[in-house]
Amino acid sequence: MPDDETQTQTLNRGGAARTPAGPPPPQLSGAAEAPAPWLLRLIAVGLVLAALNLRPAITSLGALLEEVREGLHMSGSVAGVLTSVPPLCFAVFGVMAPRLARRFGAGAVVCAGMAAIAAGLVIRPYIGSTAGFLAASALALMGIAVSNILMPVIVKRWFPDRVGTMTGLYSMALALGTALAAAVTVPLTGAMGGNWQSGLAVWAGLAALAVLPWIVLVRDRTPAPGQPSPARSAAASVSGRAAGASGQAFASGPAEAPALRITRSRTAWGLACFFGLQATAAYITMGWMPQIFRDAGVSAGTAGVLLAVTMAMGVPLAFVIPRVAARLKQQGPIVVVLGLCGLIGYGGLYLAPAAGAWAWALLLGVANCAFPLALTMIGMRTRTGAGVVRLSAFAQSTGYLLSIPGPLLVGVLYQHSGGWGLPIALMAGLMIPQMVAGVLAGRDRTIEDEC
Repeated sequence: MPDDETQTQTLNRGGAARTPAGPPPPQLSGAAEAPAPWLLRLIAVGLVLAALNLRPAITSLGALLEEVREGLHMSGSVAGVLTSVPPLCFAVFGVMAPRLARRFGAGAVVCAGMAAIAAGLVIRPYIGSTAGFLAASALALMGIAVSNILMPVIVKRWFPDRVGTMTGLYSMALALGTALAAAVTVPLTGAMGGNWQSGLAVWAGLAALAVLPWIVLVRDRTPAPGQPSPARSAAASVSGRAAGASGQAFASGPAEAPALRITRSRTAWGLACFFGLQATAAYITMGWMPQIFRDAGVSAGTAGVLLAVTMAMGVPLAFVIPRVAARLKQQGPIVVVLGLCGLIGYGGLYLAPAAGAWAWALLLGVANCAFPLALTMIGMRTRTGAGVVRLSAFAQSTGYLLSIPGPLLVGVLYQHSGGWGLPIALMAGLMIPQMVAGVLAGRDRTIEDEC
């Protein structure tokens, strides 16, 4: 760390150093003050509660999709549209997350996101029309979308030396929330008199609880990683004026890095495609797998539990996979193993959906752990804070955009073919390009080297 005298020196045109006239410019600290331990613990709790709410809006609907279709008189194609709404919202609203975080602070945006989830979930079951149901779902999914994007940013900001561990923690919580909603929505609905509206609305309470830890960070304007803080920008401005007045160039720190042209990076595109294809598989599974089992003769309660088993596989694996991936230079082998589990699971679902239901649910649960792997690679494929913000927004938003047609196409194929043969074949076929894109994204390089 340079001393005060070194910081206030300027270089004249001949290269000699001297001190400018007048008071020295404000000193810039090279390291941020360490946050209080209680604050880090609160943020960790907030991350876990937020992650618990990032999928119940989707998996609770999947468990009751048949009842919702009957209650709102939906066709299979319209239900396909409904299952495509999550990735559409994630793509559209996820793009806004970095800009909102710069203006209001990441903590405030996540707090608002949790409030939007709670409002959407409590409104949508009682609105009484398909259009209203879709609109209220979009409100909840908007909150999920911005929180999805900002989770890696918050981890990088507050836990820069524990990225793998914290990513595993909130990925595990996300998987737990996903599985919990799939498992208990049908029993809860039965306990509340078989009313599907109550069975969906109950998850608003968990979202309301998640608002509380983030209230503390509503006023936090600490920028996302790689963004200059207001104090630093002001100090740099004062330094620049002082240097201009003396005809010198004040050396206040390293020059600002040029903006990343992320669309030039093959790694970024590979990661976006990998993210989009794993999201396609995940939302098809969450939206349609219970219906596949129910059409094969499995009861509604058991079908919900099978979906819960699929999602629950992510609880331990979402904590293990990021830690293993962080120790490897290339993540391609993990990508291939997950993809092969998916191929076997879909093959079994095609040949014997009821007879081997538990085995297929377990294998597809392993395959769905491509999500925490993708989040881990977002942090590993960048060297800078600015890079992780840009890559997180690009990979997730582009990926979710690519995933929109999948659930819709499954609904159309199901309705027009009268069975699940073609939809399952589509799901299995998509695992091949997912593995190719994942191997490309898992190479040992960073986007800064390619932009």
